[in-house]
Amino acid sequence: MEMATVRHRPEALELLEAQSKFTKKELQILYRGFKNPGAACFQECPSGVVNEETFKEIYSQFFPQGDSTTYAHFLFNAFDTDHNGSVSFEDFVMGLSILLRGTVQEKLNWAFNLYDINKDGYITKEEMLDIMKAIYDMMGKCTYPVLKEDAPRQHVETFFQKMDKNKDGVVTIDEFIESCQKDENIMRSMQLFENVI
Repeated sequence: MEMATVRHRPEALELLEAQSKFTKKELQILYRGFKNPGAACFQECPSGVVNEETFKEIYSQFFPQGDSTTYAHFLFNAFDTDHNGSVSFEDFVMGLSILLRGTVQEKLNWAFNLYDINKDGYITKEEMLDIMKAIYDMMGKCTYPVLKEDAPRQHVETFFQKMDKNKDGVVTIDEFIESCQKDENIMRSMQLFENVI
């Protein structure tokens, strides 16, 4: 679906309203932010479609204290659900709808997809480590106290051991969801962003 469709055909907006957890008014606000050349967020995409480089540039503005390039790459791939190398307004809304208003199950499925870098249905320790390193790099100077070089690896070792219930070296979606649901901190963080818009 092209962005022009959303702009010119109200039924496209109604379809998005039906598919997402946003009201028509919220979608209009999101669309203006996505499309508006003056908007801080997606100012560089007048076409309404963002490629990975633009996505990285935009994301880096939110984390100027660190290097968000790698994490933005992983995040871009999670939003680009049809794997066509761009994030459309529809992709953006559907991802945001899950992250902000989705059920715990939907949010955990989305998070699993983020961690499953090669999209083979499993999370390996290496994939988890890649994401964790990217998060630490992105946080940069914000991490206090200053973290040791091996902090991401230690974090992953502990977390992966908890998640890999059958000790086969990979985490399935069921193991991931079960482990996350048993972790109070993770469950608390899932509720943080609800009804932000």
